[in-house]
Amino acid sequence: MLLVLLKRFLGRSQSHRSKDTSPPERMVERIQKGDLRLRNQFITDYQPFVAKVTSRFCKKYIDPSKDDEFSIGLAAFNEAINQYSETAGKSFLGFAETVIRRRLIDHIRKEQRFSQHIPYSSFEVEDDEDNIINPVEIRQAMDYYGMQQDAKERGNEIEELNGSLGKFDISFSDLVEASPKHVDSRQNLHYIGKLLSEDPELMEQLLQKRMLPIKELLTKVSISRKTLERNRKYIIAIALIYHGPYPHLKQYLLPVNHTQERGEEN
Repeated sequence: MLLVLLKRFLGRSQSHRSKDTSPPERMVERIQKGDLRLRNQFITDYQPFVAKVTSRFCKKYIDPSKDDEFSIGLAAFNEAINQYSETAGKSFLGFAETVIRRRLIDHIRKEQRFSQHIPYSSFEVEDDEDNIINPVEIRQAMDYYGMQQDAKERGNEIEELNGSLGKFDISFSDLVEASPKHVDSRQNLHYIGKLLSEDPELMEQLLQKRMLPIKELLTKVSISRKTLERNRKYIIAIALIYHGPYPHLKQYLLPVNHTQERGEEN
């Protein structure tokens, strides 16, 4: 889905690309001489480039309509227009990418305030352009940034799951109360939920009727009707997680062992 959105964004932006086919370096030269109208058009035309560089740096799709990283990248692109000089012996787009990456690194550093807590000056080195960089600091920043993104995505998954459970009149507090105390019992219920999620017909029945297909499940597992009915909410929640777009939440599900595969009841 993210690739589809990216392709749509790129296609839409490219369809509005100006007809000026001059090299970027020539257009930047004209902009630096005061062509404000060309600057606005030039920045608009190269928004897909900014989105691509920013997404590649962040290692995830950056939505131009809501992600702060894109705004930072766009401001850096405008900064690159002001600072570019052909005497540096580098293409404008290559120079712009370097500026965008630097500003994104600055953003991560600022967010985490590494300069106030972790003195890594002894690790500073020069890159190919004689810029002082700190690979340890950058690695730490990127790792923390990744953790923050994971936490944000988990939060989004929880909100979406809460909405799905609401259609079954199930709340998170219900799941806390319904959760079996014994690990073996939870593992058995996780197996049943996973089994349900992998059966298209049963899942369609569950989603349409908002009811656990107990009769059909009894033909697939060796467990009593009473146990299924008593743990209805818990099984539905597990099935929804397995079936839905919840990669982070799935990591928290208990593994299924051979006992559960035989569907034995504790």
